[in-house]
Amino acid sequence: MEKNFDIEKLERYIIDNSLTYYIETYGCQMNAHDSEKISGILSSLGYSRAQDKDKADLVLFNTCCVRENAENKIYGNVGKMKQYKKHNEDMIVGVCGCMMQQKGVADDLFRMFPFVELAFGTTNMQDLPEMLYHIIFDKERIKLIEDDKIAEENVPMKRTPPPLSTVNIMQGCNNFCTYCIVPYVRGREHSRRIGDIITEVESLMKDGYREVMLLGQNVNSYGSEFDRVTFPMLLEEVAKTGIDRIRFMTSHPKDATLELFETMARHDNICNQLHLPVQAGSSRVLKAMNRRYTREDYLSLIKTLRSIIPDVVLSSDIMIGFPGETDDEFEETVSLMEEVRYDSAFTFVYSPRKGTPAAEMPDQIPEEIKQKRIMKIVALQNRITYESNLKDVGRSDRVLVEGKSSRDEGFIAGKTDGGKMVNLRGDISLVGQIIPVRIAEAKKTTLVGEIEGR
Repeated sequence: MEKNFDIEKLERYIIDNSLTYYIETYGCQMNAHDSEKISGILSSLGYSRAQDKDKADLVLFNTCCVRENAENKIYGNVGKMKQYKKHNEDMIVGVCGCMMQQKGVADDLFRMFPFVELAFGTTNMQDLPEMLYHIIFDKERIKLIEDDKIAEENVPMKRTPPPLSTVNIMQGCNNFCTYCIVPYVRGREHSRRIGDIITEVESLMKDGYREVMLLGQNVNSYGSEFDRVTFPMLLEEVAKTGIDRIRFMTSHPKDATLELFETMARHDNICNQLHLPVQAGSSRVLKAMNRRYTREDYLSLIKTLRSIIPDVVLSSDIMIGFPGETDDEFEETVSLMEEVRYDSAFTFVYSPRKGTPAAEMPDQIPEEIKQKRIMKIVALQNRITYESNLKDVGRSDRVLVEGKSSRDEGFIAGKTDGGKMVNLRGDISLVGQIIPVRIAEAKKTTLVGEIEGR
C-alpha cells in the first residue's frame, strides 16, 4: 500500500479507546502460526485480546480452503457477524488467509457481506496496520491480495504460552498434487535462511519453550533455492541448539531421504515421530494425484525408515474417493494400511476444489460410495491405533506435560517422544516438565500413565 499512513495516530486511537481483537482460525498448523503473527502485530499496535468475538472491536477470520465444507462453515460464521455489527457499528470484520488467495473470492465476499470491511491474503499480514488505519480514519473497505509477495521476517508474534511452539521454515509448495489448492493460494516455495530459523529457536528456548514444531507445506524440499542446503542439514543445526524436542511436518514421501532418517536417529532431541502422508495405496491413483512415487516406492521407504528407527511412531494422511478410484484400488489402500500399520492417520473423503485438475476429472465417485469407504478405513485405523496403544502398556516413557487433560478432571496431559497423548493424574505445576511415566492403560486414541517414582 502506498497511501499516507500515520502509525502513531493509529496507536493512540487504539490505546485511548482500549480496542480489542478476536481471531477465529481454521485449518492447518500453518494457519495457526499465521494467527500468532497477526496477534503479535495487533498487540504491538495496542490492541488487547477479547475472550468473545461478539465483544471485540476487530474480528478476523483466518481461513482455510483445503476442503469445501471448511469454506461453507466460514461463510456461515462470517454471515452471523451482521447481528453483532448492529450492536457495535464501529466493529471491524475482516477475512484473511488461504480462501482470500483464490481468484474472485474476496470480491464475492465483499458482495455477499457488505459489513465486511477487510480482506487480505496470506502474505499481506505485515500491511495490517496500514489497512486498519484507512478503514478507521478514511472509512474505506480494503482488499489486499498479492500473489507473488514474500512474507517478511521479524513480524512480531503473540505465541501460545510454553512449553510448545511452532517455527515456520518455509512457505508455499511446488508439488501441484492434482487435488490440492495449496500451491495456488500459498504460492511457490520460499525457504527461510537457516540463521533466522536458529535465532528464532534459540529465542524460544530463552523464553521457556521446550519443544518446537518445524512447519512447511513440504519440509523435505526446504532449501531447494539455496546451494547445497537440505532439510536434514537444517534439522542438524536445530538439534545442536539443545532444545529438548523437535518435531516437523509435513514430509512428502518423494523427498524423504536416507539422510533425513539418519539425522533423526542421530539426535535424541529429534522426536522419533514421522508424519508421512501416503494419500492412497494404488500406484495408478497416486500417479493420477501427481504424487510422484508408487506404492512400492512408499513401502520401500517405510522399510528403510524402520530399519534405522525401529520404534518410530508413524502417522499419515489417507484420502478415499479420488476420481476414478475403483473398488479394487480402494482395497489396495486398505491392504497398505494393514501392512504399514500406522499408529494414527488422518482419513478423509476427497472433496473437489475449484481450480484444481482433479475437479475436472471424469468418473467422480458418488457420495454414497465415498461414505461406505471412509467408514471402513476409519474403523480399520481405529483398530490399528488401539492395538498400537496396547503394545505400550507397561512401558516407561518420557512425557512433556502440556496442560490440564481435556477429558479427565484432576488429570494432566502431554505427549511421549513419539507424539502419543498421555493422560495422568498430577498437578498443574508439572506443566513444562519432562517426566518419567509408566503407561498403565490403553484407550482408543490415547494412553493413561502413572508418574514413576510416586
